[in-house]
Amino acid sequence: MTNMADKQKVDRAVRDFIWNIVEIHSQLEEIHKSWAQVLGLTAPQWLILMAIDELDNGRGVSGISVANKLRIHPAFVTNQTKKLETMEFLAREQSPEDARFIQMSLTEKARAEISKLSTKREALNSALLEGLDQASLEYLNKRLASFAKNSRLASQKLSIGVL
Repeated sequence: MTNMADKQKVDRAVRDFIWNIVEIHSQLEEIHKSWAQVLGLTAPQWLILMAIDELDNGRGVSGISVANKLRIHPAFVTNQTKKLETMEFLAREQSPEDARFIQMSLTEKARAEISKLSTKREALNSALLEGLDQASLEYLNKRLASFAKNSRLASQKLSIGVL
């Protein structure tokens, strides 16, 4: 009887965890949509800018890197980055190492617009992370990274019929 009760508790904990992730994802989508609207962008365009900002180490970022970071199709990144270039949020240049690839970076306009939001973004981050110190946040990030890796593996197994 204890094993069945323990299994039910674990099952309940797993379901609660998944629903918490769904709720967090939903709220973060709303937050991204809000930031995007301030700049006259779509939420996916906002996320592309944030990914480029995160990944760029001064030499630009490839569309493949952005697609991998956001787990979206590279063709979608290409389509959206062309729009962002037209809006003067992105600079797109051929890679000096391989002319087949485009390297993207934020323009000064994009950096200035994002910078205008920094105070509000810092306040939002403080509200999101209220009650978590640095050690707790680092621990949580390690656990979530492990869960993300495991969920990718489980999804792959499910798609090939192993589960």
